[in-house]
Amino acid sequence: MSMTLSKYSKLLAAGGTWCTVLTDTGTGTADSLEAADVRPGHIRDELLAAGAASADARAVEEAVKPLEGVPSPVARFVIAHDGHVEVDEVMTGERVDSPYVNVGVIPDLLPLLRHSTADMPFVAVSVDRTGADITLAHAARPLGAGGTSTYTTQGITENLKKVPTGGWSQGQFQHRTEEVWRKNAEEVAAEIDRLVEAERPAVVAIGGDIRARELVFDQLSDASRAVAAQVESHTRAGGADPEVMHAAVERLLAEVEARSQYQLLDKLAEEKGHNRGRAAFGLGEVVHALQQAQVQTLVLSNELTRDLGADNTAAGPGSRSAHNMLVLAASPWVALEKSEALGAQVLGQAPAASALIRAAVLTDADVELVPITAIPGRANAAALLRWNTGPAVPRER
Repeated sequence: MSMTLSKYSKLLAAGGTWCTVLTDTGTGTADSLEAADVRPGHIRDELLAAGAASADARAVEEAVKPLEGVPSPVARFVIAHDGHVEVDEVMTGERVDSPYVNVGVIPDLLPLLRHSTADMPFVAVSVDRTGADITLAHAARPLGAGGTSTYTTQGITENLKKVPTGGWSQGQFQHRTEEVWRKNAEEVAAEIDRLVEAERPAVVAIGGDIRARELVFDQLSDASRAVAAQVESHTRAGGADPEVMHAAVERLLAEVEARSQYQLLDKLAEEKGHNRGRAAFGLGEVVHALQQAQVQTLVLSNELTRDLGADNTAAGPGSRSAHNMLVLAASPWVALEKSEALGAQVLGQAPAASALIRAAVLTDADVELVPITAIPGRANAAALLRWNTGPAVPRER
């Protein structure tokens, strides 16, 4: 799914030297405690060897110490600058990438983006006519594992069942029972709406008593209903198999991801057939569009965004990509050649993916990672644009 990184825009605009680290941080088992204890010092030494300021290296060392009481697997993504930790994200579940340590002229958001793309938040709900168990979790960590948050609502239980007594009183009793069900469902729906607004989950899976889940679904906000689905699972019932809900959530998440990518790539393919349509393909066209703040969604191939830590350390930041770009201190933020800087200070060079992501964030664009085989023409990068393309673009290197 497209990911918006706008909260980092102020951070990315600043100059200087930046330390970016992705590492394990859980205490894990007794066998791994020693490794966890020495890891922060190793990261500090690697940063210093790569030219990081001692204050930055010490700040990172403190930040990546093992998290007590947090079950493994869990990772930490840290960005430090001028002796301060500017970003400290705890990421539950298996690391998507190998450990990564980098010192560069810009913060590198790619490891965070790769993990977040594979770790979509979701809400799983098991509802009956008294209330619900509502769990907020992430795709990288199974339901029931550590790192999830569960909320329980308990509604009115009086007059919960309809009893056929006959006569005028039966109608009154049944009406009262329906009203109890409705009010209980209203409380559940309100809690789901709160989580959807705060956490932006990709999916809300609602299982449980058929009538109760229908009542809850009907009272959801439009935003919640747009990502909600009813599933045949009732983990509040005794003896219910939680794996049914697990499987339903996995299926729904896969469907959401597939639908999102299909819509994006279908739109790219459609625009590719138009002369000067609202799409750009290849590094040259994409850079040109970013320089004009024209990009709505930046699309990067797995060839540009592969596992950063697999063949790269702080001491060899240029080894991971055949493409490097100039990063600028002001608009247009990124350039292939110095002549494109338009008077902005050149901060230095950075790998293409990191430079493009930075420019996307600074121009309020979303970012999507896809296989290169899915991009029309097998381009390394593409973009959906806010308006039609203009004059000829710089020649791609």
